[in-house]
Amino acid sequence: MSFSRATLVVASILAITVSARPAEKRWGGWGGSWSGGSHHWWNSAPAPSSGDFGKRWGLQAGSCDMAAAVQNMNLAAADPPLPPPHPSLSLFQVVVGRGTQNYTCDLSNSTAVPIPVGALATLFDISCVAATAKELLPALSIVALDLPVPDSDDTDSPIMQDMSGHHYFLDDTTPFFNMDTELHQYGMGALQKANASDAPNDAYAGPGGTGNGAVQWLKLDVKPAAQDSWKQVYRLDTAGGVPPETCEEATPTIEVPYAAVYWLFK
Repeated sequence: MSFSRATLVVASILAITVSARPAEKRWGGWGGSWSGGSHHWWNSAPAPSSGDFGKRWGLQAGSCDMAAAVQNMNLAAADPPLPPPHPSLSLFQVVVGRGTQNYTCDLSNSTAVPIPVGALATLFDISCVAATAKELLPALSIVALDLPVPDSDDTDSPIMQDMSGHHYFLDDTTPFFNMDTELHQYGMGALQKANASDAPNDAYAGPGGTGNGAVQWLKLDVKPAAQDSWKQVYRLDTAGGVPPETCEEATPTIEVPYAAVYWLFK
């Protein structure tokens, strides 16, 4: 899906209650602002000219049909398709993550390639979109990637009121999802990679549609003997995040912008 098309479908997204349980905050609409007067994170893309998109929507957050949402997981689009979630687990939340995939380079080695050292992303609840409009999910990653990274320290920002949590790494191989915030206590968990598949050939390569490609789709499992909240997490609908092929003309650390849709199971 192209960025121009993605910016148009955001209008449809705003017609859906976007945040899942519990009902804590309201979404802003077209024309909202955050972080020093810049546009609202979701809504800085050009709005359609028709309707009332020039004013705030104030959509009420509410619960969503997660049983319907799990039926909309598009695992088959990866190559090869990712295995399904364990039947004993339940989908709790679907979020879009916006941040960076991080790498290091050994500049003393002329043949060095970027080495992955984790990721850092802010997560926003899109559970109702997943439950009612699965065709919009790839567009959300595209739009998120083409907008600035939200400032998580700007707690007064409207979009930060709808933040579900943070994704980061405890070490180079342990992705961590911390969904406990000042607004809610959803849980947290350290996981490990169980399966990886290439993103579809037409996946969004990077900001503005240019870049080195979209990172793999993943199935993550909870670490053995862990008592964490999240038992399985899927990373789907990725956009961007792939580093240069070599470290030539690189810096010791590389941060590559990316976005993805994460499905969290308990």
